[in-house]
Amino acid sequence: MDQFRKYFNVAQLAIIAESEPNWGLSVLNVGYNKHDAYQQYPDISHPEPYRFDWNAGRILNEFHLVYIASGSGIFEAEEVGVVNVESGTVFLLFPGVWHHYKPVEEKGWEEYWVGFSGTFADHLMKQECFNPDAPLIHLGFNTEFLNVFTRLLDTLKHQGVAFTQIASGLTIQLLSLVYASALEKRKQCGRKEQVVNNIRYKIHEQWASEISMEVLARQHHVSYVWFRKSFKEIVGVSPGQYHLNLKIEKACLMLKETNCQISEVAHASGFVSEFHFSKLFKKKMNKSPSAYRETG
Repeated sequence: MDQFRKYFNVAQLAIIAESEPNWGLSVLNVGYNKHDAYQQYPDISHPEPYRFDWNAGRILNEFHLVYIASGSGIFEAEEVGVVNVESGTVFLLFPGVWHHYKPVEEKGWEEYWVGFSGTFADHLMKQECFNPDAPLIHLGFNTEFLNVFTRLLDTLKHQGVAFTQIASGLTIQLLSLVYASALEKRKQCGRKEQVVNNIRYKIHEQWASEISMEVLARQHHVSYVWFRKSFKEIVGVSPGQYHLNLKIEKACLMLKETNCQISEVAHASGFVSEFHFSKLFKKKMNKSPSAYRETG
């Protein structure tokens, strides 16, 4: 995914408030960034008042939801102390609460974030499971959560019809998923699930590429036999089938939402040829790519 960030200034927010209905939750900023190892954090293009010095920290005027998709770091806020942050962690930032956070220098991390405010936001964030004294929630690898966040980023990137209402709805959906996770009091998952989830994220990250599952297993310091068995036990399908299903799912979206030729869809989805793509697509979907495009 390409790095992206969007911040609305006061004038833009005023225009939006005058022209569009207020759902009680306004998205103020949103973004995705991958911070490589030894890269300055926050990066120098981070605007005021969001940029902060580690020693000074910062205090915001709105809520933020931050999701660390990969990597690790540390987080500190009032009444919380220093807490280690691992991949799959959501942390919530509350208005008026001092905080700071950063990735481990030699690892870096990938983060998604959305800043928001409003009367409904105030109501949501007063729920018992959203607590400034316990702002970290381990969500783990959650496909639905990542898909919603990707849609939110795309919505703010393209700013189509009713984009502010759509962005508000998607942010509420993100908070609902985090809320459900917090209510279930999900603990840090075991080593087996953690390894599988980390590799699942890598598969999603590289979905259009040729992926060697043996290499992924080796990179995570486990044998391929152990990984394949554990993956199927937790996810329900083998890693190779999971990757193929993901490519077919992405191809379905392209067939429905673009005018790309079948050969272009095959190439963009990481298949070696149109023939190979059509054969596997028909086996999975029970119809050819062209028939799927016509009938769904």
